[in-house]
Amino acid sequence: MHVKLRNLLAGLLALIGQCLWFPAAAHAADGAVASAPPAAAAYRTSLVLLGTAGGRTSYNGSHLAGISSALVVDGDVYLVDFGEGWLRRYLQAGLGKMPGKPGLSSLRAAFITHLHADHVVDYPSLFLFGTTDGLVARKAPVRVFGPGPRGSLVPVAGANRGKVPVIHPEDPTPGTVAMTESIYKAFANDINDNIRDSQKPDPHTLVSVEDIRLPAGLVVHPDQDPAPDMQPFPVYQDEKVKVTAILVSHAPVYPSYAFRFDTADGAVVFSGDTSPSRNLIRLAQGADILVHEVIDTKWIDEFLPKPRNAAQEAKARHLLEAHTAVETVGGVAQASGVKTLVLSHLAPADSTESRWRRAQEGFSGRVVVGKDLMWLGVGAPVSVGKSQ
Repeated sequence: MHVKLRNLLAGLLALIGQCLWFPAAAHAADGAVASAPPAAAAYRTSLVLLGTAGGRTSYNGSHLAGISSALVVDGDVYLVDFGEGWLRRYLQAGLGKMPGKPGLSSLRAAFITHLHADHVVDYPSLFLFGTTDGLVARKAPVRVFGPGPRGSLVPVAGANRGKVPVIHPEDPTPGTVAMTESIYKAFANDINDNIRDSQKPDPHTLVSVEDIRLPAGLVVHPDQDPAPDMQPFPVYQDEKVKVTAILVSHAPVYPSYAFRFDTADGAVVFSGDTSPSRNLIRLAQGADILVHEVIDTKWIDEFLPKPRNAAQEAKARHLLEAHTAVETVGGVAQASGVKTLVLSHLAPADSTESRWRRAQEGFSGRVVVGKDLMWLGVGAPVSVGKSQ
């Protein structure tokens, strides 16, 4: 390629790099994908949306996977949330074909925003299938960071306060570490069989799990204010990424986190589930990409038409108060000063793109409606301009 033409192309790509996205070969239907989209290979850092569906439902058999995202930095993968189908999507997206890193051996660390089922329902796949799907090829355990225990039960909504059962009263609000050990116990028959008969390793040696510790001195009242004003705090760092977190408002859930990943190519923030949050805006200041949950409030009336019974009214109230409306999310992105807003954790996941486009209201940057298996380059491409 002629030097001037090559340099011109490199410059143009650098200018629009943040706006490029590359769908994997089959984001609209299940199908194996051999590798990452070719255009994405130009980027050292990429955001990959594995699943974009929000909520504890399969949307009447929709092909969409549950909420899970990945940041790929120079061949290493950092996962956010373990929604339904994350492992299949991980492999379909080509993340299991990183050079020299087959299967899950490319996964370096994972982060759980909160412990609602739609964010962790397929978490057991990490260690139950991981021994077969590549974890044994890793030189060090995958590190998993997630919320600690709530500490007290969520207050009962409604009038029937004396008739509410408590599941597992010995430990009714476990954090990530305790949840993981309970999963090991539930699947002990299978795990012990796998260790003794197939000579597979103890999954404890493949996955290292930690409860996220909040900064010392921070006072939180989970039932009154589960996300008080605070500064972002460090969770994890290696030579490729620095991860910071902050509490966000997804009441009555506590703790519920947003995460920021700072890399040499730019910053990507994941909102987790939250209503409009000052803490999130603080965390996301100046980021290149904000991946934000969103809900179509008109859908709530379709999903739970009036008149509603008490249980339906409680659910509608949670959906309205604990999430961010599509008409509001643009203002959050604008206040954060981000370049690109990516909509994910879509509720409903099977809505039309035109309804999600209302997220542009109040936002001067670019809006991307997330789709399963979508890749987005972060920063400027690095492979263009090399000698050929």
